[in-house]
Amino acid sequence: MNGENRRVLLLPHIRVQNANALSSPFTIGFPAMTAWLGAVHALQRRLNAVDLVNVNFCGVAVISHDIELQTKIGKGDFVHSIVVPKRPPSTRKELTGFIAGSAPSFIEHARCHLDVSLLIEYVGINKDDEQAFIEQVTHHLNTSMKIAGGDILSFQKPMLYRVEEGIDTELQKLIRKLMPGYAIVERRDLLIEAMEQGRDVIDAMLDYLAVHYHCERDDEGNVTWTSSRKTSGWIVPIATGFHGITELGHAINQRDPDIPHRFAESVVTLGEFCMPHLIHSLDDILWHYRTDMENNLYLCQQGDEPE
Repeated sequence: MNGENRRVLLLPHIRVQNANALSSPFTIGFPAMTAWLGAVHALQRRLNAVDLVNVNFCGVAVISHDIELQTKIGKGDFVHSIVVPKRPPSTRKELTGFIAGSAPSFIEHARCHLDVSLLIEYVGINKDDEQAFIEQVTHHLNTSMKIAGGDILSFQKPMLYRVEEGIDTELQKLIRKLMPGYAIVERRDLLIEAMEQGRDVIDAMLDYLAVHYHCERDDEGNVTWTSSRKTSGWIVPIATGFHGITELGHAINQRDPDIPHRFAESVVTLGEFCMPHLIHSLDDILWHYRTDMENNLYLCQQGDEPE
């Protein structure tokens, strides 16, 4: 959202316990962008239910300070996010060993503990209502709100900022509050370029995520190992929305009988964790909802227009 004077709400260092790390059917790690924008939308709905507050959240940035993926580490094993038995026990002896713990345990749901800051651009709050706005935000974060399915353990005091486009000092003052941390930004441009070259999108994604190791042996027999990736940066797969795979209609026992229903599958693309001091504008890190009904897409994207 472009404007001369942009208002943002900073929710610093929210500690979330047991957030959903299964961000899509085939990726485990940082929660999906739909989870973050969904939590902010839920907060907006709660605020607007109060006569004192009438706010519209129009952009969200997510800055990760720490993530602890809940894993099972066996003796001599690599770290596994989800470890499942090869097959269920079929005999009484196997069942006894399974219960006693001789068989490998498993984690039913991929979960993670997080320390994140949310930067939310908003409109609709007058200067006279700012204190009441902060109090209501604090109240709802302290009650029964969840983020990405996880419980909020603590957070620092919410703060309001005004950032005027073209004035770097105001933006830098805000960025310092986000450090140290990593802002998640969208890199679907990498996959778009690969598809324009006729490549399969899954192969292209794996190509950008793969780490290639090389070794060189000198004349004295010493071996030096090096690693490389296709492109620089901390590139990760991220789930950014849904693609409708059925026509709009109604299903038995659907949650809201007044809203058309359809089955959908996850949309996964590439993202990048980057240090906030590298950004030059709020638009570099803000995410927005995008709906493309022509292609049955419901997305969280950066930029002005969906691809």
